[in-house]
Amino acid sequence: MLFFHPMDFLILIAFAVSIWAQFRVRGTFNRWAGVPVSSGMTGYDAARRMLDANGLHNIPIEPVRGTLSDHYDPIHRVVRLSESVYYERSISAISVACHEVGHAIQHQKHYPMLVLRHKMFPVVNFASGLAPFLLIAGFLFHFTGLIGVGIIFFSAAVAFQLVTLPVEFNASNRARDIMVAEGFIRNEEERGVAKVLNAAALTYVAAALISLLELIKYIMIFTSSNNDD
Repeated sequence: MLFFHPMDFLILIAFAVSIWAQFRVRGTFNRWAGVPVSSGMTGYDAARRMLDANGLHNIPIEPVRGTLSDHYDPIHRVVRLSESVYYERSISAISVACHEVGHAIQHQKHYPMLVLRHKMFPVVNFASGLAPFLLIAGFLFHFTGLIGVGIIFFSAAVAFQLVTLPVEFNASNRARDIMVAEGFIRNEEERGVAKVLNAAALTYVAAALISLLELIKYIMIFTSSNNDD
């Protein structure tokens, strides 16, 4: 039942959505990377101005290699932007840059879901590494107790992904609001910004959906095994 379960059909559909989301985020980024922003700002310029406008003068911005490797590092308190975002003057560049600054602002303001995510990380990092081994061993040796522990550990990883969703959406909302308020973009450019940020958010939704469906599958198998016993 572990390898052939009715839930697998839904998981496959969600997996297909995830692959499509990955292609869409790259395609959307590339499309709007070719559209210059009217303000003429680079990703770095937008990020720096957004940080300074929120009193985050001490947070540096660093260019990093890779495509869409942009992120905010809460440990070292630094915004890292891929070179295609850091140096470019496009809708895509400033959208991604400002989204990452949105996370820095969340950190500054102790946004509750981000605080929760940070507190969960050490536990989830440990639990997610063990969960697959516990589940596989439990199913292979028909040890329901091991399966139960594996499900609990896997649930922590799913919870982490679900908590990540509001964190990402909130960062995008902060970015859009500040970009408009500070004049980074014109009204007609909001459509492009929304498309870039929404495409990126969809990848998180798809990943969370896959994990949630897998968790439901494991719970159904666990429940069925207990009923058989």
